[in-house]
Amino acid sequence: MSDLLETTNTYLQTAVAPVAAEIDRLPEALKQAWRGLGKLGVLTLRVPPAPVTAETFALFTEQIARYSGALAFLQTQHQSAAGMLSLSDNSILREQYLPEMKYGTVGVGIGFSHLRRSGKPMVTALEVEGGFKLNGTVPWVTGSGIFDQFILAASLPDGRAVFGMVPFRDTQEILGEISVGVNKSLCAMTATNTVTVTLTDWFLSSDRVVSIQPVGWIHENDLKKVLQPSFFALGCARAGLDIVERVFEQKQCAFIESALESLTEELGGCRGEILAAITDGNYSFSDQVRLRGRAIALAVKCAHAAVTVSSGAANLSDHPAERVYREALLFTVSGQTQALMQATLENFDNC
Repeated sequence: MSDLLETTNTYLQTAVAPVAAEIDRLPEALKQAWRGLGKLGVLTLRVPPAPVTAETFALFTEQIARYSGALAFLQTQHQSAAGMLSLSDNSILREQYLPEMKYGTVGVGIGFSHLRRSGKPMVTALEVEGGFKLNGTVPWVTGSGIFDQFILAASLPDGRAVFGMVPFRDTQEILGEISVGVNKSLCAMTATNTVTVTLTDWFLSSDRVVSIQPVGWIHENDLKKVLQPSFFALGCARAGLDIVERVFEQKQCAFIESALESLTEELGGCRGEILAAITDGNYSFSDQVRLRGRAIALAVKCAHAAVTVSSGAANLSDHPAERVYREALLFTVSGQTQALMQATLENFDNC
């Protein structure tokens, strides 16, 4: 295990695992956990000049998801924003934000999943002198009250998308208006403060533009990164097995030990094949989607095993098995495409 993973694991075990329930439901607890990662300097891991490998980043993601799905999901939004900024031609934004983003002294989220939706664009951009005029509603933005800014995507009339940095707070000024909605009542990770954001005639000046992407960018991006979110599910699966192991240590039931050994072996095999696909680069898209669907199915299976061995106590809303099972449900549909929906359904036979 690399020094990065060892240091992060020590932090997670000592500062995150004991308060995972609070991190799941209390935004201030989640914010403090996120700032703890920032103090380690691990919040821009894929940014040059020294980005970590895809394998290390995948294991880093799994590691965090094992101890807190909310923290894993939140920090990934920030890491994604940092990655987009690092590729931007806008040197002013790169120099302004990336050094502070590394340590979490500035938090930046993302809001572009709506580009996957067909039909009328949810957020539009009209080119005007000095920038773009933005109108519409971003349906999902994570990190309200935690992040300071977010990178949104708006559709141009020709189908391209402009990505720009905007304030993540209620704002009403000469530039236009930004209205942040109330926190969504999610099945899990409510502390992430996921909201809708509405923009009314918001002026995005050219110096706040991160990039302009071609038609179909989001679908190309999904093709390139289909396996990356698998490690949310694998971390969730590990969390479920941690609970099963603790119950076995208490009850010493042979059938629990047998289930634990079987599921642990299955998890290791799934992780190994996904890591091979990431490092190999020659796996077909259909194979990658199949593997991600397998990881999702495994997360649900391991979380269900945790619920099962926890018996009636798993009905308590603050029980670890309850939290892990809810996280498995959320990771099932996070970043979902039609291909992934199909792969998930097809994996039901293996559950």
